[in-house]
Amino acid sequence: MTWRSATVVLCSPALPEVLPAAALGVLRAAEHVYAAAELSEGMRASLEAKPAPAPEELTTQSGVVLVAMNADDPGAAALIEAGATVVDTPVPPLLRAAEVMDRLRSPGGCPWDAAQTHESLRQYLVEETYELLEAIEEGDRAALREELGDVLLQVLFHARVAAEHSTDAFDIDEVADRLVTKLVGRHPHVFTGADRVETAEHQQLRWEELKQAEKQRESIMDGVALGQPAAALAGKLGQRTGRSGVPFDLFPAGDDEGSRLFRIAAAARRAGIDPEGELRAVAKAFAHQVRAAERAARDAGWNPADLDADGWRRFWPGHPA
Repeated sequence: MTWRSATVVLCSPALPEVLPAAALGVLRAAEHVYAAAELSEGMRASLEAKPAPAPEELTTQSGVVLVAMNADDPGAAALIEAGATVVDTPVPPLLRAAEVMDRLRSPGGCPWDAAQTHESLRQYLVEETYELLEAIEEGDRAALREELGDVLLQVLFHARVAAEHSTDAFDIDEVADRLVTKLVGRHPHVFTGADRVETAEHQQLRWEELKQAEKQRESIMDGVALGQPAAALAGKLGQRTGRSGVPFDLFPAGDDEGSRLFRIAAAARRAGIDPEGELRAVAKAFAHQVRAAERAARDAGWNPADLDADGWRRFWPGHPA
């Protein structure tokens, strides 16, 4: 009998019931299929695999395929050292990211990561969200990719912390499952053959109706994040009340700055304008003008810190000299 080389098929701990596609042909042609000790019972049964013998016996057999969970398994390590072919299971990057997060939070991982809580992570979630927003506004595709990853990290981090909670624990899979249920439930025209939604405006209205029924809200104010920036909050309140027919004359009527700003932001959102985005755009443009004036002053030999009102006007971009 001609001796045939061995193959080690490695399943991923993240996908313990999944075989790599490249392993199928190898398994069909194998003379002996063995399962390492850590392989699940379901996988053993589906492959009709025998328990793996001792490493020294494995390396003497011909046409062996050993299915294992990792390359550190004694039988797998012995076969690999003897020159066996390795067929690995590619792990989707999202699963790999969750695995890395688990490793960082587990014993022997990173002390800083292990010490974090939902509360201590709040500031990073806000910061990363604003950095993502800036990348979108700047149209920087490389930064957008990076900042989306940083926001994803926050989701993975909070889900891993939640999995360790003593009560009401949940993990990233439950978070994703709830998201899928929500998306499918709020798009019946896509997933269940319900009446089609022809426009984005119709879908937005339908989404709110389904959300209201799903969450059994008692008030149109339920679900409004009161911690969001003030202009965005005023706009959201204007939008919500507009859908319910609350008239403009019931908006805060004071002459103080806060009331006037509220009326502007709320009315803008009702008109389809994002007050937070518009205000940010104006603020960023103003910041660029300040920097341009400072550069012009320095080029003319002036220290920007010494400029008075007329000095600022002199160097302000586009201002008449």
